Amino acid sequence: MRQGGGADGRSRGPPGESYTVALAGAGGGEDAPPAGPSALRAEAAADYVSFWERQASRLSWYRKWDRALDWRPPFARWFVGGRTNASYNALDVHAAHDPSRTAIVWEGEDGAVRTVTYGQLLETACRTANALSSLGVGRGDRVAVYLPVVPEAIATMLACARIGAVHTVVFSGFSAAALRDRIADSGARVLVTADGCRRRGSVLPLKRIADEAASQAGAPGGPLERIVVVRRIGEGCECPMRQGRDVYWDDAVSAEPPEREPAEMDSCDPLFILYTSGTTGRPKGVLHGTGGYLTHVHSTFGWAFGGAAAARGSVFHCTADVGWVTGHSYVAYGPLLHGATQLIYEGAPDHPAPSRVWDMVRRHRVTALYTTPTALRLSMRHGEAAVGAAPLDSLRLLGSVGEPISPEVWRWYFERIGGGRCPVIDTWWQTETGGMMASSLPALETVPLKPGSAGPPVPGVDLRIVDEGGRAVQAGQKGHVVAARPWPGMMLTLWGDDERYRAAYWDRFKGLYHAGDYAVRDGDGYLWFLGRDDDVLGVAGHRLGTAELEAAIATHPGVAESAVCGVPDEVKGEAIVAFVVPRAGAADASPAQPLPADLAAGVSAAVRSEIGPVAAVRAVHVVEKLPKTRSGKIMRRLLRAMASGEEAGDTTTLEDPDAVDAVRRALAGGSAG
Repeated sequence: MRQGGGADGRSRGPPGESYTVALAGAGGGEDAPPAGPSALRAEAAADYVSFWERQASRLSWYRKWDRALDWRPPFARWFVGGRTNASYNALDVHAAHDPSRTAIVWEGEDGAVRTVTYGQLLETACRTANALSSLGVGRGDRVAVYLPVVPEAIATMLACARIGAVHTVVFSGFSAAALRDRIADSGARVLVTADGCRRRGSVLPLKRIADEAASQAGAPGGPLERIVVVRRIGEGCECPMRQGRDVYWDDAVSAEPPEREPAEMDSCDPLFILYTSGTTGRPKGVLHGTGGYLTHVHSTFGWAFGGAAAARGSVFHCTADVGWVTGHSYVAYGPLLHGATQLIYEGAPDHPAPSRVWDMVRRHRVTALYTTPTALRLSMRHGEAAVGAAPLDSLRLLGSVGEPISPEVWRWYFERIGGGRCPVIDTWWQTETGGMMASSLPALETVPLKPGSAGPPVPGVDLRIVDEGGRAVQAGQKGHVVAARPWPGMMLTLWGDDERYRAAYWDRFKGLYHAGDYAVRDGDGYLWFLGRDDDVLGVAGHRLGTAELEAAIATHPGVAESAVCGVPDEVKGEAIVAFVVPRAGAADASPAQPLPADLAAGVSAAVRSEIGPVAAVRAVHVVEKLPKTRSGKIMRRLLRAMASGEEAGDTTTLEDPDAVDAVRRALAGGSAG
């Protein structure tokens, strides 16, 4: 049973089921989980500053810090006076020990495979660092990166870190306007891009998009000076080059020396800017520092994945794009800080067949997988054909990130993908937090795993659930997620806008970091996230999270995926409208499967059963597909507008524009409830 809201605002409590699964073959030492609560949690609770100091000491420092924490709310500076370098910790430490160890196995959507060792990645990062210096990039300068998931993207990020430049990675699916705005806001002097990349069998012309962005961001008086182009596609991909501004990666990098001493960076020096959406429509440039961020990411990667990802013979695979924070923290930095071998993949997870991800898991013998509920729902929708008959016996640990995972998806992941033997962890965190903030940690401790819960806060992090007045709520009661004290991975500020940083995250609850999410804490201290509090519907005075509504819909066996939005209602304030994608065969006219009208009625009944009468659904629309961004996020804003009879608005970030027509057809065809 999924938790839901009653008339008094309390949930009925989280599901009672749980699974206790030990992480097999963790490799001993730190990675061997003890039974029961971990000593780290008790140590962190006793003195969180000293605790984080001990975690920081696992990294390499040129100079130890003078002071562990300078906390002047809302600004935190960690390991003040300490000097280190992210590139050195990710590459030199491991290349010195074993340069032949595989760092990256890359697979392109077209099936091409490359293997990069730690020694090779170090050499490439050094040559790239020297090339950037030759192009005039110095300490503190910004470098924009507009690349697909290729080894050169990671090498560029580490090259920037090596010389003290600040990288700002822009997702390669973004438009020219989005790229232009980020270049202009960050003041980037150099852009690193590619001629193109492969996505769903087509070639995206990244250089042409970059030229369009640069024609505005690089106008007279603008910051952009040079564009470096990786030949990803090569012959057949149009790639106009402007003399004096543009240079091919091979020409710029290969001529440079393969050595470059890493700069000694202050712990509080900026490492990267990553833009995230803001309520005003203007992206927020989240600014992360060096020493604190590295400490948080190094710690949480080890705690969450342990020997299943970092031990010799293990292969870690995170499906995130490097343009997102997950691709920063748990692709470009976390795994490399541990000397792990990781698989990275360029293309769409279901191309050319729905089984693509699972085929790669088998082919590359992946031991730890970190993916999204969206990707899992996609596989569930396609049924057994999406997974294949061959066993996934290399897997030892499964992770989820990006949105709350419903109990139904969790169980499918555990049973069908993990064979009932792999722990499944759901991790909650944000671009702003830098790394994981809540998760069960099977590499540290053998504790019950609860389908649908992110687990407790990670050691050293103090998350609380509060009401509208900032007061702690009782177990089982909904509230806002806040952090009551600083943590090393927290952002330094918003780029160029301290006041916006203060207003966006600290003014709502004085002295508390407001995450903007809504959750319930159960009696065991496990957190159950219900979605964004700007994705919360106000129905007849009751606050209902879109995530909990969609989780209730997911209990219907005929539903593969759903999205919920609110439309104006004169009586209730907002009314609930659901869009559902049926499982394969669920909409067929057969005695064993419901017709669409039956499916709609069943969805309404499921929501009422799981959450209560207050969650009555006004309309259910059966659609072929949901409108999503290229990163897999459902565009509820667009659904809300269309369901309310308004214009769809900007659809440039949609992965599949046909999804808008699918919604229009469903709305025009009526609905059932």
